[in-house]
Amino acid sequence: MMELPALLVLDVQKGFDDPYWGKRNNPEAERNIARLLTEWRNRKGNVIFTKHLSLEPASPLHHRNQLGTEIKDVVKPLDGEVIFTKNVNSGFIGTELESYLKQNNIKSVVITGLSTQHCVSTTTRMSGNLGFDSFIVSDAIAAFEIKDHNGVNHTADSIQEHELAMLQKEFATIVTTEDLIKQWKQ
Repeated sequence: MMELPALLVLDVQKGFDDPYWGKRNNPEAERNIARLLTEWRNRKGNVIFTKHLSLEPASPLHHRNQLGTEIKDVVKPLDGEVIFTKNVNSGFIGTELESYLKQNNIKSVVITGLSTQHCVSTTTRMSGNLGFDSFIVSDAIAAFEIKDHNGVNHTADSIQEHELAMLQKEFATIVTTEDLIKQWKQ
C-alpha cells in the first residue's frame, strides 16, 4: 500500500448495541476504528462511512429508529466526511460508493465496521470483485453469534474466524490496526 487507501467505516451504529443481535466478539473494534480514523484524518486521507437503514420493522437499524441508526459517538463522522446510506448489506448497492471511489481515483480501500458476517463480508466481496485492492482490518470489525439452518449455534469468534478465512486472498488482504499504523509510521 504505497498511497493511503480510502478508509471505509461500515455501519458502526448504535442499533448494534441492542441484544437483538446476540453475543458479539471483539469489544475493541470501535476503539481500533477510532485509532484508524485519527491516523487517516491526520494524513488528510479519504474517510467514507456507510449507514444501514433497514426496511425490516423488527431491526434495531430500522430506518424509523433514529437512535438505532445513529453512528456511534466514538467514530462520529466529521463535517465533510462522506456518508452513504443503504438498505442492504453491500456498501456498493443502492449507493454512489463505487462511482465516488472511481471519480476520486481511489484504487485501494481499508474496510472496518459492523458486522463481519453481514455488511463487512458483503462489501469486501464486492470491493474485490469490482477490482479495488481491498484490506480488511481483523481487529476493527466484529461478528455476532448465529444459529444455522440445523439449529446449531456458532459463536461470534468462530463466525469471525471463518469469514476472514473465506475473504483472505480471494477478496482482500487481512491486516490489523497495528500493522497499518506501523506501516505509515516508517
